[in-house]
Amino acid sequence: MKLITYTDGGARNNPGPAALGVVIKNEAGKTLAAYGEYLGPQTNNFAEYSAIISALKKAHELGATEVECIADSKLVIEQLKGNWRVKEPTLQKLFMQAWNAMQKFKKITLKHTLRAGNTEADAEVNKAIDAALKKT
Repeated sequence: MKLITYTDGGARNNPGPAALGVVIKNEAGKTLAAYGEYLGPQTNNFAEYSAIISALKKAHELGATEVECIADSKLVIEQLKGNWRVKEPTLQKLFMQAWNAMQKFKKITLKHTLRAGNTEADAEVNKAIDAALKKT
């Protein structure tokens, strides 16, 4: 079964209050999961990687054997494709988590999109940050 994941991560003031956003759809376009998760004070790149890792785990739980990952972080997509080096130590650890999660699927496709093509995942990020900031 193929699933399409849309992921986004964001940090206000980078670094700052951060969250991940994930939307998972089937090939017919039906949303199977949509959620955000507050990550605390983090960088934008940390949040972007965390989103992809979370989406891959959830897609595996949903029974996917093939995943198309769509994200608006060119850095994360190019690093996971092996086109760009991962120099930052924290991102190296997250890269390994994402890489290991990717190995659970028969086929994986990584695609970069512009922010306009990722509005649902972006909305989940903002909802999670807003909710966390209201509690403080």
